[in-house]
Amino acid sequence: HPQLEADLAAVRDLYGHHAVSLREYGAIDDVDIDLHIDVTFLDEEIALAWDVIRSEPVIVRLHCSLTQYLNGPVPTVDVFQTMEYAEQRIPVLNEFCVVCDEPHVFQNGPMLRPTVCERELCVFAFQTLGVMNEAADEIATGAQVVDLLVSMCRSALESPRKVVIFEPYPSVVDPNDSQALAFNPRKKDYDRVMRALDSIASFREMTQAPYLEIKKQMDKHDPLAHPLLQWVISSNRSHIVKLPVTRQLKFMHTPHQFLLLSSPPAKESNFRAAKGLFGSTFAFHGSHIENWHSILRNGLVVASNTRLQLHGAIYGSGIYLSPLSSISFGYSGLKTFRSQNPQFLQSRNLKCIALCEVITSPDLHKHGDIWVVPNTDHVCTRFFFVYEDGQVGDTSINTQDPGIHREILRVIGNQTATG
Repeated sequence: HPQLEADLAAVRDLYGHHAVSLREYGAIDDVDIDLHIDVTFLDEEIALAWDVIRSEPVIVRLHCSLTQYLNGPVPTVDVFQTMEYAEQRIPVLNEFCVVCDEPHVFQNGPMLRPTVCERELCVFAFQTLGVMNEAADEIATGAQVVDLLVSMCRSALESPRKVVIFEPYPSVVDPNDSQALAFNPRKKDYDRVMRALDSIASFREMTQAPYLEIKKQMDKHDPLAHPLLQWVISSNRSHIVKLPVTRQLKFMHTPHQFLLLSSPPAKESNFRAAKGLFGSTFAFHGSHIENWHSILRNGLVVASNTRLQLHGAIYGSGIYLSPLSSISFGYSGLKTFRSQNPQFLQSRNLKCIALCEVITSPDLHKHGDIWVVPNTDHVCTRFFFVYEDGQVGDTSINTQDPGIHREILRVIGNQTATG
C-alpha cells in the first residue's frame, strides 16, 4: 500500500534507518511493522530498577493488512500506538498503573518503580495473573533487602502511630477466593496483618531451602503470609539494592549499606538541571525506622505541620537534613523488633540513616548544622545505612569534609558533582 510506504519513509527520516523494520506475509496479506524505540537515554540505575536493557531498543509491533493498510481491519498494537507516543511515555511509565494504564493518583507524586494502582480490579489482575511470581527471584537474590522491607513493615505496624504511618495498607487477594480481598485498605485489620508478618519464615532459611518448599511451609502455617510477603516486595516503589563491598562507603562502619534511589526520571532530570545551575552536596536524613515503610512507597515528604510531623518544625516547613551524622542519628530512634530469627537483623534494636544529595540553591536554608529544604525536588536519596544493636552509629561524619566528599563521589562514580 502506497501510504504504508510513505509512513515507513517518514519514520526513517525522523528517527533513522534502523528505527523501523517489517515482515511481510504476502500469502495472508498481513504485515508486522516493528518500531525500535531507543532507550539509551535512561540512566543505568533506572534501567536496572525497571529491568530494561538500555543497549537494546524497546520494540513496538504493529500488525495490519499489507494491501488494505488504511481500509482493512484496525491494526492490532502489541504495546503502544505510535513512535512518538512511545518516546513520550517511556520516561513516565512509573506514573501509570501497570494493569489499567490509568494515571496514578499519588498523594506525594510518582516514585521510581512502576506499580499497580489501588483499584480492586487491578489488584486482582496483578496478583492473580502471575505477575507476582518474581517475588521468588527477589528472595533468591536480595534476601537482605526483603528482610529489611519486612522489618520496616513490622516496625510501622507496631508503632502507636500506625494509623498515620502504616500507609499504604496492604491490598492482598484472598488465596481461597480470588474475588475477595484478604487485606483491604477499606477494612483495616492491623492485628491480622501482624499475625501474617509473624508467620513469615526467617530469610536465612529461605536462602537455604528451595523457594517452592518455603512457600509451601508458609501456606501451611498461615495462608496469608506468602501473599503478604509478595505485597511487601512489589509495593516498594524505590530501587534498593545491597551494595557490594567495593561500592560501600568505608567511613560508615556497617556492612549493611544499600543504594537507595526513589526519584522518577522526570524528577531526576529536573534535579540535574538544578544541579547544573547551583551545584549539589550531600547531607544525612535521619528518620525512625517505623517511617521508612511509608518513605519507600511515598518518598521523602515535607511532614512539617502535618500529622506525619514527629519532631517539630522549629526552622520552618521542609525536609530536614544535616551534614553531621550525629544530628541525623538523633532523629533515627531505636526500634525493638518481635522478629524471631531474621537473617541479618540479629539484634532487636536498629538505627537507620539515609545519605541524600541536595541542591545548594538559595532555597537551601542552613541553620547551623540543621538544613531545611522546602522544595522536595531538590533532595534525592542516594544511600541507606542500617546499624544493629552493638554497632556504634558513625556519629562523627561530616559530609562537608573534603575527604568524605571525595569518597562519596568515588562510590557514586559521578565526578561532576560540586560541593
